[in-house]
Amino acid sequence: MNLENLKSKHFELVQVKDGIYAAIAKEGGGAIGNAGFVDLGDQTIVFDTFNTQQAAIDLKHIAESITNRSVDWVINSHWHGDHIRGNQVYKDSKIISSVETRVKMLESHPERIRKQKEDIKGLISYIKSLEERNLKEKDLSLENQINFLKEIETSLHTLELVLPNFTFKEEFTFYGTKKTAKLFTFGGGHSNCDSFLYIPEDKTVFMGDLLFVNFHPSFFLESNPLEWKKILEKLAKFEIEKVIPGHGVVGTKREILTLIRYFEDILELSTLKDVIEEIELPKVYESWSHPEIFQTNLKMLKTSFQLK
Repeated sequence: MNLENLKSKHFELVQVKDGIYAAIAKEGGGAIGNAGFVDLGDQTIVFDTFNTQQAAIDLKHIAESITNRSVDWVINSHWHGDHIRGNQVYKDSKIISSVETRVKMLESHPERIRKQKEDIKGLISYIKSLEERNLKEKDLSLENQINFLKEIETSLHTLELVLPNFTFKEEFTFYGTKKTAKLFTFGGGHSNCDSFLYIPEDKTVFMGDLLFVNFHPSFFLESNPLEWKKILEKLAKFEIEKVIPGHGVVGTKREILTLIRYFEDILELSTLKDVIEEIELPKVYESWSHPEIFQTNLKMLKTSFQLK
């Protein structure tokens, strides 16, 4: 099938290996994070469901068009909205996450979604103010922000939280007629619990937000940078040729090693000076997207994490 005929304004479809596809989020769309799918031969797995129903519908349509079957399984790699808010599109599929991820989704999202729905008028007003500003500035990043917020506004009118109906603790294996896929969690690093999907025959792994490629990783209060680094070190021992990150482009095992070095560097730099603003961004990371996150991460290392 010609992939040129299967396009979305929300993501770029990339064939990583035979039967393995990455959906790389586009700026200004309704995806935010990456997703993808795997054809096991007799069943299809979708990995993550984006931030909006609009993006999730496109991925479902493309996956079903390529595999000529319905989506059997959907994985939520962790609880953050840009990886689970498209779940309602897959109500007829089996949705699986780690036990901890499902618990956190149930704790956090009902109230968040309720508040966002109550403030749709406020969001529309904010979008209009940005549009007025953009008439004067004509800024691409501002235009992307406007388009992204419009996608959020569109999604909120019908958005509902759909939770996983299957959970696992440490490992879950999908056996297909052509491929095997193994779902793992080694605990929390980026979020309170992060899962990844490994396809051993193809030496390929969907990593969710355990991996950012050419993109500064985001630390949250729940993040544990030391554990995150340990998880990456464990993953680096796998036989891996291709990696699909949660943010950024498709890469190789080298990108896992690069992010390990990033953690080593930022952890060391955070101990050198008391004034964060005096710490310069290492040149090796200057070309990465969202360099402002580096300073934010340093501040969090200094003030919010109890690292031992």
